[in-house]
Amino acid sequence: MSATHTDHAELQITGMRCASCSARLEKSLNQLPGVCAVVNIATEKASLSFDPAQITEGALIEAVRKTGFDAHPARDFAAEKQERLAQLRREQRLFVTSLALASPLLLEMVGMLLGFHVMLPIWLEWLLATPIQFWAGSRFYIGAWKALRSGGSNMDVLVALGTSAAYFMSCAVWLFELDQPVYFEASATLITLVLMGKLLEARAKGKASAALESLFNLQPKLAHTERNGQLLDVSVGQLRPDDIFIVRPGESVPVDGVVLDGVSSLDEAMLTGESLPRAKQSGDTVYAATLNQQGLLRCRAMAVGSRTQLSAIIRLVEQAQGSKAPIQRLADRISAIFVPTVLVIAALTFAAWWLAGAGFATALINAVAVLVIACPCALGLATPTAVVVATGRAAQAGILIRDAAALERAHQLKVLVVDKTGTLTAGKPVVTALLPVAGVTAHELLATAAALAQHSTHPLSRTLAESAALQGIALPEVFGFGELTGQGLHGDVAGAACLLGSPEFLRLQGIALDQAQLMQQLRQGQTVIALARSARLAGLIALADPVRDSSRAAVARLQALGVRVVMLSGDNPETAAAIAAEVGISEFRAEVLPQDKAEHVQSLKQAGELVGMVGDGINDAPALAAADVSFAMKSGSDIAIEAADITLMRNDLMSVADALDLSKVTLAKIRQNLFFAFGYNILGIPLAALGMLDPVIAGAAMALSSVSVVSNALLLKRWAPRGHNSR
Repeated sequence: MSATHTDHAELQITGMRCASCSARLEKSLNQLPGVCAVVNIATEKASLSFDPAQITEGALIEAVRKTGFDAHPARDFAAEKQERLAQLRREQRLFVTSLALASPLLLEMVGMLLGFHVMLPIWLEWLLATPIQFWAGSRFYIGAWKALRSGGSNMDVLVALGTSAAYFMSCAVWLFELDQPVYFEASATLITLVLMGKLLEARAKGKASAALESLFNLQPKLAHTERNGQLLDVSVGQLRPDDIFIVRPGESVPVDGVVLDGVSSLDEAMLTGESLPRAKQSGDTVYAATLNQQGLLRCRAMAVGSRTQLSAIIRLVEQAQGSKAPIQRLADRISAIFVPTVLVIAALTFAAWWLAGAGFATALINAVAVLVIACPCALGLATPTAVVVATGRAAQAGILIRDAAALERAHQLKVLVVDKTGTLTAGKPVVTALLPVAGVTAHELLATAAALAQHSTHPLSRTLAESAALQGIALPEVFGFGELTGQGLHGDVAGAACLLGSPEFLRLQGIALDQAQLMQQLRQGQTVIALARSARLAGLIALADPVRDSSRAAVARLQALGVRVVMLSGDNPETAAAIAAEVGISEFRAEVLPQDKAEHVQSLKQAGELVGMVGDGINDAPALAAADVSFAMKSGSDIAIEAADITLMRNDLMSVADALDLSKVTLAKIRQNLFFAFGYNILGIPLAALGMLDPVIAGAAMALSSVSVVSNALLLKRWAPRGHNSR
């Protein structure tokens, strides 16, 4: 039976006003066959996974429209930005016009508060209020109708009901000459205030995605490429793999490539968050949008277009910003019943005041105040805006977060499993000592070992071959080469049967070793390889993978955060103990094969604690998948974006501590936002129902509630990683 194929789509949604809108749309889409949807009010996007055999992207767009909204496939960031700017200009014109019409009415209200009873003629109030009600306020009527038609309700329903009640009651008082006050100024001012709030909210939401916009703006538009012996300026989009391009001092690299000629240093802060430039020469990899600071570089294009690391980072940030944190579920459940509950409270408020003898006008105005002050916008924006800002800021610091769930879980980690090689250490072992037996020279020892090692892909084998090459040693020919995975190599060199591998491997083959010499190297944290020739020991080769300068400080910081650090190593217990002691880790597992790391992670999870795993994202993939939160360190040119919950662009364990710190700060900000949103409604609705809030004041408070939540989330832009210099 064939597996079900799943397609993915990203839709830009228009017409969502509040959290109840996004919750209603998400529920509607998830009821479709084979569809899994997440709708984000902050980014105004729907991320969908669907079975193309059951439904098409066109049908999904039609389903969105039936729910009362509009949608189109998400375009590139630049196109969407232009559309948002055009929409913002329309909102500004609408608000300015509404404010101009409402100003005389507003001045009349202010005059009354100051004791000046200068009243405009009722016909003039009607003339000013009517275009506001039905032109500027048409969006609320349209939105309310679409929501009700699809069986839901939203903020538009509340605003349309509240302002219509005030407007039409005022019309009745005027036409029938009733002995009641008119409230044209209230309805007109309410709509103007709501428009102001939505305008401020849109501007603040734009600032929330500023980090993503800055990533888009990094890549240059032109590239200098060699074609037919000439240097031409072409669009970056025209570059193809293997094209030769030139990067001058002060220019940005157009695509990912490898240096052919030239020496320079590049500012890679946009990738790693590290402010120190990195030296580049022939054979080194360069990345799109990094800044060439000094010399001229001639490079060959390796990855272009959507395959560059910059594009991968942008995709990951967009994915994270469109995801939904588990803490958002509470707000979604409340939003789904919020508007109907408010309508009931407003009806009860009207009935209670009228039955209490306060009069129709007073009862109606208090009910209007309830309708207007109760808005689920702040509730819906509390979590997603914080996630948008946090993930964008993290990307600027070289921390790429896959989704909001990982961001939420990270600060809860109690155990962190770290792979030794490439995580605590530099991941590039070097030969530190050649210890031949009597009758064998160091040159012969290294030449024979490197001859065998050149046929193996093991990291230590590559180190031996590179060490011999650096010393200009000619390697003898090998016959009958063979490799026993995880143990050692064998073959005939210069007519002698040779074995190369771990001391334990040679011991099992009956080769006697110098135990004192071996233990001396192991206690120093060295990895030891033994070579045997003609069934006798030829010598030992000591190698060391130097510990990163920041590892000890990073471990200490993680422990200070309450995280228990456990090291996994394939080394023997003596070497593993030496490395663990050097970095300050008291708990470690030695002689762990790559395929067994996942079992160790699972055993730690059985204690009921949240377990994280840090590795290179390639060899450690099973263990990363087993962890509750996985961190992958970028290794050389191999980025582990697709392998982990969080990818660290700097090969530095300190970035893990930064990620945990950002998670803690973000969750605190989300809780603050939810507290503000819940507290605002819990306090505001009873005050309005008790007649202690004028509808205009209620409207102003409602307009500013969303702005305050988004502004609070924007404070996350101040967060900076403490572990290293960042921009």
